Amino acid sequence: MEDHTEMLIGIMQKTIEQKDEQIKELRQTIADLQATVANLNETLEEFRRKFFGSSSEKTRRKTSKEEESEQEGENVTVKSHTRKKKPKSKREDLYKNLPVREVKCPVPEDRRLCPDCDARMETIAWTPVREELCITPAKVERVRYLQEVLVCPVCRKEDEGTFTKAPTPTPLLAHSPASPSMVAYVMYQKFMNSVPFYRQEMDWLQKGAPLARETAANWCIKCALEYFQPVYDLLHKHLLKREILHADETVCQVLHEEGKASSSNSYMWIYLTGNDGLAPIILYEYQPGRQGEYAKNFLEGFKGLLECDGYTGYNSVENVTLVCCLAHCRRYFFEAVPAARRRKIKLLDINSPEEIPIETADPQKAKKQQLTAAEIGLCYCNQLFRIERTLKDLDAQERKARRLKLEVPVWDDFWKWLGTLKPLGGSKLEKAVNYAENHQELLENYLLDGRCEISNNRAERCAKSYGTGRKNFLFHNSVNGAKSSATIYSLVETAKANHLNVFQYLYTLLLYMPDYKDKPAGVEAMMPWSEFIKERCSGVMSTETETPENRGQIPV
Repeated sequence: MEDHTEMLIGIMQKTIEQKDEQIKELRQTIADLQATVANLNETLEEFRRKFFGSSSEKTRRKTSKEEESEQEGENVTVKSHTRKKKPKSKREDLYKNLPVREVKCPVPEDRRLCPDCDARMETIAWTPVREELCITPAKVERVRYLQEVLVCPVCRKEDEGTFTKAPTPTPLLAHSPASPSMVAYVMYQKFMNSVPFYRQEMDWLQKGAPLARETAANWCIKCALEYFQPVYDLLHKHLLKREILHADETVCQVLHEEGKASSSNSYMWIYLTGNDGLAPIILYEYQPGRQGEYAKNFLEGFKGLLECDGYTGYNSVENVTLVCCLAHCRRYFFEAVPAARRRKIKLLDINSPEEIPIETADPQKAKKQQLTAAEIGLCYCNQLFRIERTLKDLDAQERKARRLKLEVPVWDDFWKWLGTLKPLGGSKLEKAVNYAENHQELLENYLLDGRCEISNNRAERCAKSYGTGRKNFLFHNSVNGAKSSATIYSLVETAKANHLNVFQYLYTLLLYMPDYKDKPAGVEAMMPWSEFIKERCSGVMSTETETPENRGQIPV
């Protein structure tokens, strides 16, 4: 009987052990399924963000005038941060570059006699009453050039006519009604205001000047390739002489490209100068692909620091030190944060009007609160951005010294913490950790030079300028169209960066380059920082007075 009882007890114990093992396996299965569901939710949320959300950093470029205004403004405290309130600008300062037309309002003739003595009164002053802003809508007129022809009357009597013809301005495009002002306006509308050619076609029709979109496109292509290319090439040479550059690339589409389907991706590459205190240069280059060879060829001869994202194609560029963008690293950690918490977080740059909140830039506090690893990594990145914000007004040498003192300890702590993580395979956290570890040296290379920036947002803003236009015109019809667009975008964005009037710059180029495209000194005078250009393109110039027939000569 006892043996039977012991046998039953043994069987029951064995059954219990088996059940415990099954429970353990089931719990592991549940944990794996929960992780899979979490990864799928992350993926779904990422697709939702890409299709419906914003992917840009919350920052904007400030003008020198805005920076001066901020220095003079008062502090305003809101719920989450303190920022500068800009003082109201005076009307005279706002419109100082506009021409002034005075309209005199005289006293009526029947009131010019003195009501007391009947003597005729004299004018002692014209008193300003008010100012208005008036606009003259763009008008199109036909300009007909008449060439004077002289003949010698003496020789004519002898049937040996001697003739002299007056010189005429060089036409912009042979056998075409295109003028510098017309083409400049078409370019300004598309590449500055992002108005595609088909919308311009409707607008020109309203102005009484039917201009087919194909004609407008051909004008831009021919003028860009013939007149703007020498300016672009010289800007390229100046770019390669700089010590710090930024680079980025964005997708574009070309309908008719040999060897490629119309739906395939091509790329617009962006190269620009860094924060070196010299005149900025921004260049776009169209290429059919994203291979590193394109960047290598464009940057041949450049020796310095190249700031970019983590794309391995830039490893092909020779004789440069790559500087990886911390904003990209931060974005990976941000995407790994649970969606519910992510909605409350803003990705703020050092130039953002809003200050990075301290609660999102304190990794030690985040650890104590037992936040997720993604949130802790985000705090480390925000802490570095927050420090950079306090150093942005220092000179390069002092900024470098302060970085080494304040930011190196943050980086050391970040790498130690990162080594303790064991993220789930295939998760977004693993992607963020791998990105940081694979680019460890490159992420810290900005510490080598105080002029370097902690992020590549400078280049991304330029890519966004092209992206805004792309949303409207959708695609390029031909390779020449894509190349000419890259050239024109380069001149437009460079003019903006140098605080020039974009239309005036385009107009000036088209006004002078037909006669100076083959003269190095003339092309040099077209650089955005030249005194010749700054004098003509810093304000508002009348196209009615500065015309091809009376434009004068470039002082070369």
